[in-house]
Amino acid sequence: MSHYVFITGGVLSSLGKGITAASLGMLLKARGFGVTIMKCDPYLNVDPGTMSPHQHGEVFVTEDGAETDLDLGHYERFIDINLTRYNSITTGQVYSTVIAKERRGDYLGATVQVIPHITNCIKENIVRVATINDADVTIVEVGGTVGDIESLPYLEAIRQMRSDVGRDNVCYVHVTYIPYSKTIGEMKSKPTQHSVKEMRAIGLAPDLIVCRSSRSLTREVRSKISLFCDIDADSVLEAKDMDCLYEIPLEMERQGLADLVLKRFRMESAEPNLEQIKQLVKQVKNNKPEKIRIGLVGKYIKLADAYLSVIEALQHSATSLDSTLELVWVSSEQVEREGPEGLLENLHAVIVPGGFGDRGIEGKIRTIQYCREKSIPFLGICLGMQCAVVEFARNVAEIADAGSTEFGACTPVIDLLPGQKGEISGQSMRLGAMPCRIQENTMAASIYGSALIYERHRHRYVVNNEYRARIARKGLVISATSPDEQVVEMIELKDHPFFVGCQFHPEFKSRPMRPHPLFKSFFAAALKRSQG
Repeated sequence: MSHYVFITGGVLSSLGKGITAASLGMLLKARGFGVTIMKCDPYLNVDPGTMSPHQHGEVFVTEDGAETDLDLGHYERFIDINLTRYNSITTGQVYSTVIAKERRGDYLGATVQVIPHITNCIKENIVRVATINDADVTIVEVGGTVGDIESLPYLEAIRQMRSDVGRDNVCYVHVTYIPYSKTIGEMKSKPTQHSVKEMRAIGLAPDLIVCRSSRSLTREVRSKISLFCDIDADSVLEAKDMDCLYEIPLEMERQGLADLVLKRFRMESAEPNLEQIKQLVKQVKNNKPEKIRIGLVGKYIKLADAYLSVIEALQHSATSLDSTLELVWVSSEQVEREGPEGLLENLHAVIVPGGFGDRGIEGKIRTIQYCREKSIPFLGICLGMQCAVVEFARNVAEIADAGSTEFGACTPVIDLLPGQKGEISGQSMRLGAMPCRIQENTMAASIYGSALIYERHRHRYVVNNEYRARIARKGLVISATSPDEQVVEMIELKDHPFFVGCQFHPEFKSRPMRPHPLFKSFFAAALKRSQG
């Protein structure tokens, strides 16, 4: 039987429940335990695929093609495992499942209610993840904040799990916020007390409390939380703001997070092997004299989480090359208005990531033209690659009105996937890990060192095959395709320091200790440019 850790949040959202969950997973895995982890999102959307990145951040795609919350990216990077669609559930999915069963008559005429039908469905999903992965410990993060109406069925479900699997097989970890009042120079525990009171009102009591704060907890605050929340002082942990994300598991280890959880389960602990993560943190914190300026040209730059995996992949590469990343945010709409020269001229490299819609597209195309003509290392991901094809078609292949079907009337050098004319629903997208065959004697081949790779996709538009030969004759190298050669997967230019586009999203597979080779090669080109 698996043991279950349920992580909830209080006071306010975006406290770091996902990082806490991922850190615990890393620490347990470092002790030799089999770990799996899942996210329960209370929103009514079936998945975040149709949600604005400005609201939700990036959509993280799993190997099997599930569009999920960005926290799954943290889970994969910290624990170094590949998750699946079963590691993420939403209220939209839960209700869809229950309603479908009701329509089929599976409930034999019973009145369908939140309890037990919705809560049973939630519990079934949790147990399924544990069973599929044969996990010693299953970590479950409940999205939202205690007190939210939409979270109540999940909180009730995890309360019921206590009886279903036994008290010694569940552990409740509550992540909360400790504000600091500069006016009186004091930390305040009252919001945490109220949050725990809210939990206890619905039948839940935390075994551990993780306090997010800007500074260390004082002994008085820790004692007060212990007293008013009916919890041992040793079970009150602090989660201070950290400069290095991957230092958080080490800080949690110092405070005994994993050992406290295992003690709750009456399980024997072991000495963790954390040497790799210690070395990583040491490399990240080692101050390097020169910073490598990478320009990220996008349309969602108001929210950094919209490009979270891209930023992490760049940081992984910077660390592995003993360099410091200086990320420069550039609005593609600003490039449209002002031109690329003043915005891009001092950069060592430029990345144009994915996205949807025509806003800021001409700014991305002008950015790519500038990088091509000025020999600035360039990496285009998904829409970024499509914009690179459009730019080349217009300015080199002399197709003056080249564009994408997504953006209206034009010569469509970028078009819908074959067989999907008129089909634009979210389900029409090409999602998940798919094979890509790399051409010999290309930069892509030297980067990957393999003729066949598997990368994760999220797109519905591709290079139009009717124009492939024409643009190839002008010098755009198609360096990778799908095995049936119907989909262009990578493009590049010869006689350029680094000019590569990929239809897939390599950022999803980058790991702290194993940077993605495409990002690492891109960063190496930027490093070379910085050195003259």
